[in-house]
Amino acid sequence: MRGILYPASNVVFAAQSDNPADIKPADQPSTSPALLTSTYGQWQAVENSALALVESANLLLLPGRKCSNGLPVPLRNPDWTKFVQELRAAGLEAYKAAQSKNTDNILTAAEPLTNACSHCHEKYREKPNLADRCK
Repeated sequence: MRGILYPASNVVFAAQSDNPADIKPADQPSTSPALLTSTYGQWQAVENSALALVESANLLLLPGRKCSNGLPVPLRNPDWTKFVQELRAAGLEAYKAAQSKNTDNILTAAEPLTNACSHCHEKYREKPNLADRCK
């Protein structure tokens, strides 16, 4: 979540308000920690981030994964698979929108991504007690 999904979704969401084509590359883009200003920045960063979301869906289905509280990822729960598929579909939609290099298309694609994130978070993440996550 912290290493792929969060940073990648933030790049897609940032493209809703700031046209990636207008973002200046960093002075040293090869070492920029900001994806939008890196060597593979601007719209390419949005495309790459959307693909990272698509591919991360595969990681969420691997046996042996753990949630932040140490519990196993609930692979046997039917809604987990549904939420992962929703993430994959939303990532593909964001990728197509990024390929168009059109912020209006990103606005449209961001809604399914927001929904995919929210559905999983409501069920598995947004718990007052960390021990209750992933149940």
